[in-house]
Amino acid sequence: MRQYFDLVYNGPTFELFGRAHLLALAIITLCCFSYLYFRNVWSEKERRTIRWIFAIAIIVNESALHIWSAYWGIWNIQTMLPLHMCAVLIWLSSYMLITKNYSIYEFVYFMGLGGAMQAVLTPADAAAYNFPHFRIMQTFIAHGLLINIAIYMTVVEGFRPTLQSFKRVFIWTNIYMIPVFFLNLAIGSNYLFVAGKPDFPTLLDMLAPWPWYIFEIEAIAFSIFFILYIPFLIKDWKQSPQADRQPAQPQ
Repeated sequence: MRQYFDLVYNGPTFELFGRAHLLALAIITLCCFSYLYFRNVWSEKERRTIRWIFAIAIIVNESALHIWSAYWGIWNIQTMLPLHMCAVLIWLSSYMLITKNYSIYEFVYFMGLGGAMQAVLTPADAAAYNFPHFRIMQTFIAHGLLINIAIYMTVVEGFRPTLQSFKRVFIWTNIYMIPVFFLNLAIGSNYLFVAGKPDFPTLLDMLAPWPWYIFEIEAIAFSIFFILYIPFLIKDWKQSPQADRQPAQPQ
């Protein structure tokens, strides 16, 4: 059992889109689709309980990573501060679940879904391990929860992004990159990967060298945000003619 918590893993290597990987993706996807059923079943009390379960689970899971890293002596400010976007959203999402804060929801929907989906498709540094090692399990639980939280709040709780959400998230994410860039210079870190491509394999390897890939990331992020907004754009477009045909309400 200890081998699944060791820093150096000597088991079989992680197989991208192998059986275990596909099973993990299937579980995450199945959970997301299940909300289409449970949104008509859960009462407000049950929904509140689910939100608390999500909030506690994502905090405990992320805290376990810091404890594990500290135990093995690899915790440092260059890699472990909660400054990567998914790490920020993990902590903020727990607050959002409890308070139903819409402003945080906007970021969890666009950045959480966009970033977390990439993380479960290509688990980056955690790919040095394999199921059921703690490190790979923690990665899939963290990002799987982010995806589920975004879908849950949208499908069950009735939250939805707007065009202004799209703009706000894109603008504020770019503003957030500025202090992170200078922090990277100050402490020798690479948060948000704006100081260079990561040492482990990621989709960034397919892009241009630094700093040009940052502009490509901007275009990709904008495209992903737009794709995530399309269902609501279509819904609004379908409803607008109906709204136009409705008689004006008396003042």
